Amino acid sequence: MTPGPTQVADNVYRARSLRTTNPDLDPTFYDFYRDTCHLFGKLIHTKNACFILGGEGILGLEAACASLTEPGDRVLVIDNGIFGKGFADFVSMYQGDPVTWSLDYHNPLAPEVLRDYLEKDHAFKYATLVHSDTPSGLLNPVEALCPILKEYGILTVVDSVTGMFADELDVDRAQIDIVCGGSQKALSAPPGLTLVAVSEDAFAAMHQRKEPIRSFYANLLTFETYYEDQWFPYTMPVSDIMGLRQALENVASDPEHLKRHAVIAAATRKALTDAGLTLYLESGFASSVTVFYVPEGMKAQDILDTMVKEHHIMIAGCFDVLAGKVIRIGHMGNNANEADMTVTLAALDKTLQSLGFTGKADMAEGFTSYMNAHK
Repeated sequence: MTPGPTQVADNVYRARSLRTTNPDLDPTFYDFYRDTCHLFGKLIHTKNACFILGGEGILGLEAACASLTEPGDRVLVIDNGIFGKGFADFVSMYQGDPVTWSLDYHNPLAPEVLRDYLEKDHAFKYATLVHSDTPSGLLNPVEALCPILKEYGILTVVDSVTGMFADELDVDRAQIDIVCGGSQKALSAPPGLTLVAVSEDAFAAMHQRKEPIRSFYANLLTFETYYEDQWFPYTMPVSDIMGLRQALENVASDPEHLKRHAVIAAATRKALTDAGLTLYLESGFASSVTVFYVPEGMKAQDILDTMVKEHHIMIAGCFDVLAGKVIRIGHMGNNANEADMTVTLAALDKTLQSLGFTGKADMAEGFTSYMNAHK
């Protein structure tokens, strides 16, 4: 029950095990790839060009920065989460000038705060931000933020690796120029694939560069005409894409997918707070992961070790500025189910009690009560 990778569905495993073709030479694979990309685009509500890259979700974040950044380009890095801050590394790597705007990690960025900032300084080629920040569990209102950036002529790059398929994402309404997702989060496919959608404005900026893109593997332009040219820049991981296609079809066939994520997340938060635990966030809760402070006098690693050794359940600590301070419970994709969350919370209750925490309420019972009231 970690914040990803998540449990993979049996039919996804089966899809990955089917006999494969040569993706470089078989023209039918280009149709399969294109149709899979179209399904992805439909699910995130975009008519932008969609691609599947052979590499974990971080590849998409680097590819966006590699493809847009030229030496000296000013880039607004909106830092209200650990992964939000991380974009600065990619911008610097490609000789851009990252302007990191550090904000409160406990709350999402408010649209009026963004507008006030841009009134003072909006000379940026593009801006980066996270939709859902996995380390903190924060959800930014990208549908309100990105249109403001576009008003000022700023391209938008959004990390939605944990956001898409767990929380609502309408890419076209949000005016996102490049959005990046991953296979191993709320899609519940194995890790190893990046999903990306690229707008016409983003492609235009790439074509207008004075210098060529300083990467081959992370160059989004190499995918722009893959179907017309019947050519991929590298051999596609065909078995992984077959599994991804099934995972996308699983989401498409489940009309309750997003609602289930939202209700389970809310039930988890209530169960934890009723028991006397303190959530890390003040507002802006994502539906994919719940983050709470380690109770006073305890060590995060002791909680994690006891959960695994005594209850055979894996949850997660954190890293960077949150290392040792918080515990994360993932409830996205196939992990977003009532039975697994009930068992997890019962085990967490026993674990914390064994380490000296006296809860004010039974977590599993509180979770079940909330779920029953919101079905």
